[in-house]
Amino acid sequence: MKIKRLQPETLFKRAVAGHTLYSPVVTVKGGTLVFVSGLLARDKEGNIVKKGDMGAQIAQVGENLRLALASAGARLEDLVRTTTYVTDIDEFFKHVEVRMRYFGPALPTSTTVEVRRLSHPDFLVEVEAFAVIAE
Repeated sequence: MKIKRLQPETLFKRAVAGHTLYSPVVTVKGGTLVFVSGLLARDKEGNIVKKGDMGAQIAQVGENLRLALASAGARLEDLVRTTTYVTDIDEFFKHVEVRMRYFGPALPTSTTVEVRRLSHPDFLVEVEAFAVIAE
């Protein structure tokens, strides 16, 4: 399998605090696709964790994503696409360092959208993802 992450010179390169946040284009040849549904800041028992703390919720969602990928034999480095929903985009961009811990190694394509509310008022961030495992 071959994954190519492209930063075309013809497109704007989005960076915050010196971190390139995503790849505008990713190509994949070969491999197994892994689709991960939207993950929230829940523990294994389903309890909402880190209420009111977006940075901590980003970290919890990142850990949940790592665990979800591992269950399919994938790693964070195998990510090729993420969609992130946040209730406050300005607050979200204050936590770039936390996000980069989880998504930085893969530099997947990415979309981030501010929404009025997620499935419960205590959730601040939700991430769905796609990964590719080498065959």
